[in-house]
Amino acid sequence: MTLGSLLNPEAVKVVAGMSSKKKLLRDLSDLSASVYGLCPDDAVDALLDRESIGPTGVGGGIALPHARMDGLDKVVGAFMKLERPLPFDSVDHQPVDLVFALFAPENSGVQHLKALAVVSRALRNPKIQAQLRANDDPSILYTILAGAEESKAA
Repeated sequence: MTLGSLLNPEAVKVVAGMSSKKKLLRDLSDLSASVYGLCPDDAVDALLDRESIGPTGVGGGIALPHARMDGLDKVVGAFMKLERPLPFDSVDHQPVDLVFALFAPENSGVQHLKALAVVSRALRNPKIQAQLRANDDPSILYTILAGAEESKAA
C-alpha cells in the first residue's frame, strides 16, 4: 500500500482560513464526497464519532482524522494544508496545518491500520513536512505525498 494509492490528486487542497475543527472535518468530508462519492453527512458524522473517542491530532502540526464507513470498497484519503494553523486538541496541544483524512470500509480490518501507518510514517518525516509546508500548489503537494515512499529512508 502506498500513499499515492490512497489519495486522488483532486482530493488535495490548500485552505486559506478555517474557523473551527468541526468546520475542517466538514470540509474534508465534503471534499471526499465530491472526489470519492461518499455521503458528506455520513462522512462528517463518522469523523466526529471517531474524534469523540480521542483526538487525532498526532503532534507536530499534523492531524490524521479517520473513520470507517459503509459504502466504500477501499481505503481513500483527502489532504488539506491550512495556511493558518488551527487548534485541534492535539496530543502536544499545538495547532495543526497538515491534515490527512482517511475513510475506510466498515470491515477493512488491517487495511485501515496499514493505511494509517503509511500516512503517519510519511507525515512524520521532517523532509516531507518541510516540502509540504513550503508549497501551496495542490498538484505539487500531491506529487510530494505520492512520492513519500521514496523519501522514507531520509
